[in-house]
Amino acid sequence: MRLLIIYSTIDGHTLEICERIAAIVRDAGHEAELAEVAAVSAAQLDACDRVVIGASIRYGHHRPAVKAFIDRHQAALEARPNAFFSVNAVGRKPHKRQADTNPYVRKFLGQIRWKPQQIEVFGGKIEYPRYGFFDRNMIRLIMWITGGPTDPRSVTDFTDWAQVEAFARRLVQG
Repeated sequence: MRLLIIYSTIDGHTLEICERIAAIVRDAGHEAELAEVAAVSAAQLDACDRVVIGASIRYGHHRPAVKAFIDRHQAALEARPNAFFSVNAVGRKPHKRQADTNPYVRKFLGQIRWKPQQIEVFGGKIEYPRYGFFDRNMIRLIMWITGGPTDPRSVTDFTDWAQVEAFARRLVQG
């Protein structure tokens, strides 16, 4: 089995999750290729047996390139086993880690025609020291409003890595 893992990341955490998924797929004896959403070729998509798209959220939205890719390649996505996952800070709350309870995922799925066969929501990562002035303070405000961490020196990884690993194992089984 050859899995193509397509990702969209802002600060690199979604790529880190994709790399963990790829390692688990490879450890299970399968092939895994990673590709940034804007750089995926039709040939890469045609050559895979399965595909997963992982996308992060910033300020309540997935990046426009993700929707554009899905719209352009919907038929190819539907022609093989497929999955989608979103990485966002709302997913830090266990009851917001399902497609039907995560407002950003619900909204995104309502904007596309593709219906992924598997959908997962992972908690993201807040890395205040790496953000510029605007992002650091906007994210701190959002976290303050929603009860998250606000220390501008903190780095908080909300990802449930056991959830990521279970998702990766389902990808190779299904």
